[in-house]
Amino acid sequence: MGGYIPKPFMIRTCLSVPLPSDFRFWRTVYSHGWCSLPPFQVDRENRTLSRLLELEDGTLVRCSVSSSGSRLQVEATSAGNITAARRGEIKTQLLDCLRVNEDLSGFHAEARKYREYRWIPPTGAGRMLRSPTVFEDVVKMICTTNCSWSLTEAMVKNLTGILGRPFTGGTGSFPLPAALAGVTESFIRKNIRAGYRSPFLLELSERIAGGKLEIESWRKSPLPTGELFRQVRSVKGIGEYAAGNILKLLGRYDFLGLDSWVRGKYYELHKKGRRVSDKTIEKHYAPYGRWRGLFLWLEVTRAWHE
Repeated sequence: MGGYIPKPFMIRTCLSVPLPSDFRFWRTVYSHGWCSLPPFQVDRENRTLSRLLELEDGTLVRCSVSSSGSRLQVEATSAGNITAARRGEIKTQLLDCLRVNEDLSGFHAEARKYREYRWIPPTGAGRMLRSPTVFEDVVKMICTTNCSWSLTEAMVKNLTGILGRPFTGGTGSFPLPAALAGVTESFIRKNIRAGYRSPFLLELSERIAGGKLEIESWRKSPLPTGELFRQVRSVKGIGEYAAGNILKLLGRYDFLGLDSWVRGKYYELHKKGRRVSDKTIEKHYAPYGRWRGLFLWLEVTRAWHE
C-alpha cells in the first residue's frame, strides 16, 4: 500500500484577549532571550510570537500570537477539538507567559523618581517573558550557565526535539519532568549535549517526577524573597546568577543575577569599560530596593527597547 501516512486534520481557532493599557507586546516578547528558545519561536518581520503549548489533558496546541493595540490576537491550531475549556487554558497559559496580569505600577512609579529611568514608564518596559511552567524556566536557566548562547540554543533544541512530544511541522513540546527523568545521565550528555549540567537536570526531573520537589508553587510563594532565593539555590546546578534570574521570572527583582555579559555592559555604561567587583555593582543598585534587579536589566538592555 506504499506506507503512506496521512497528515492529521488540524483545527484552527482564533482568540482575542483584551490587554491593560500599560502592556507592550513586543517589548515583553523581546525582554530577554527566551523568545528564541523552543518551543517559543519569534518572527521579527511580522512581530509574531509562536508557542507550542501542552494543556493539562495532554492536548498540544500551536499558538501564533500578535498584538493589535489593545488586544492580543491568538491563532490556535490543534489536532483535537479546541473546546471552551481548552480555549480558557490557552488564554491562561499565554497571559501567564506574557505576564499580562503582573502589576508593575509600583515599579513605574519608582522609575519616575530617577531621571535616568524616566524612559521606562512611557515605553511600558518591565515585563519579562517566561515559560508556562517553572520547570521549563529552571531547566532553561541551567542551560544558560557557563556557556555561549548558541550552546544554550542547541541544548534546548535537543530537549524539545528528542524528549518533547512531536507536533506537525517538526516542532516538539518542552519535555515534562517525567520524560527527562526517564532517561539516563549518559543519554543527556550524549544526546542533549548538556555536559556537566546533565546530572543536575536529571536529579531535578527525578525529584519533581517523584513528588519530592514542588517548584510550580514558587510563582505564588508567600515566602520572603530572601528565603525563596535560598530555596531556589538549594536545587543542584543553580548558583547565585541562575537563582537571581529565576526570581525575576517569579516576579521578584531583589537580586541582580550577574553574569559575564551583564557585568560587561555595566562596566561599559558606568566605568568606561573598567572592571569592578560585584560588590561595587550591588552597591550601585542598592538604593532601588526590591526593584534593583529589574532596573539593572532594563538599563543594560535599553538599546533593545530603542
